[in-house]
Amino acid sequence: MITLFADKRRTLIFLLISNFLLHFGFQVWRTMINNFAVEEIGIGPASIGWLQALREVPGLMGFLLGFLALFISEVRIMSLSVILLGAGIFLTGQATNIPFLLISAVVMSIGFHFFIPCNDGVILMTIEKEQTPKALGQLRSLGAISALTGTVMVYLLAEGWGYRTLFMVLGGFIVVSGLLLLPLGSTQEGLPQRRQVILRRRYWLFYLLAFMMGSRRHIFTTFAVFLLVREHGISVQTTALLFTINSLVSVYTMQLMGKLVGRLGERLMLSIAFSALGFVFLGYAFVSYLPALFVLFVLDNILFGFNLALATYFQKIAITQEEITSNLAVQQSINHIAAIVMPVVGGTAWELFGSQAPFLVGVGIALVSLVLVQFLRVPVQRPSVPVGTPTNG
Repeated sequence: MITLFADKRRTLIFLLISNFLLHFGFQVWRTMINNFAVEEIGIGPASIGWLQALREVPGLMGFLLGFLALFISEVRIMSLSVILLGAGIFLTGQATNIPFLLISAVVMSIGFHFFIPCNDGVILMTIEKEQTPKALGQLRSLGAISALTGTVMVYLLAEGWGYRTLFMVLGGFIVVSGLLLLPLGSTQEGLPQRRQVILRRRYWLFYLLAFMMGSRRHIFTTFAVFLLVREHGISVQTTALLFTINSLVSVYTMQLMGKLVGRLGERLMLSIAFSALGFVFLGYAFVSYLPALFVLFVLDNILFGFNLALATYFQKIAITQEEITSNLAVQQSINHIAAIVMPVVGGTAWELFGSQAPFLVGVGIALVSLVLVQFLRVPVQRPSVPVGTPTNG
């Protein structure tokens, strides 16, 4: 990362600190939320579906970022997003009923979902195409380290402090840190001066894969841990341990993903990922042996790392740099149409047909995605378009 950002040190420092805070905070929330919701609020399968669905509403509004970036830089939006994420985590610790819990989740989610497209946009606009997979892999490896820090803290402190105190203390820490980060959020190193909000028909596959990845992701994230807690009775310490293993594995595999995507290409790596994902969903549908489910949980996390290939694919087909942030924001909105629908559909299907139902839906999603990936085509070598050069869409 230091080599890639040799002439953009301020941008690098900002990316490192902001990414650490964001992934640390989100992991704390994600590790405790299922146990907190079940044990202290008594939430059921349908309600957990609604919780996860409403949490994704800010992701659906991601298209607004394209317009917001016309007036506020991506790095400034990222600073404000960290503050909102911390505030949502703090409010979670004060929730005593389902409506309050839903509100706190939405506040946290606004911060998380407005941060991600801006973060990826800064990377895609400041790094050369051949170096982007490596940079994204390294930055997501840092995210794994910060997530590991969060899960370790939950593992060590949840029992002694309690869920509420831990939510409030760590949420407050992130708010204060985000406020201190604001002065760094004025950097514009390596970023184009203008932004454009342009959607193009040539990006149809990028948009469609965003929808499928949202469907795939939120079937698993909503119901995998919930199944482990509700059907197998795992403790919050076990949940934290699973996320710790995920983070430890991701420190290495995220960097490896970046290298493999850069070397072998987006189509091959996504084909491998979706093929393996089908078996993961089948395992959660039919396997009851708990250690096997733990292994599949970690495998899913590894496979999710391949989603960086979608960002690098878009960088290669994008017409101009100025429209990168707006299209990444639209990608997130499309992704979250699925994110809002799938938890509700999955929760309802669970109650009607049993715990296998949402995971069998996931198998179908993986198969359709595998077919779509075969249509990926990346230009062999196209001259870079200077920032601001007018083009025809």
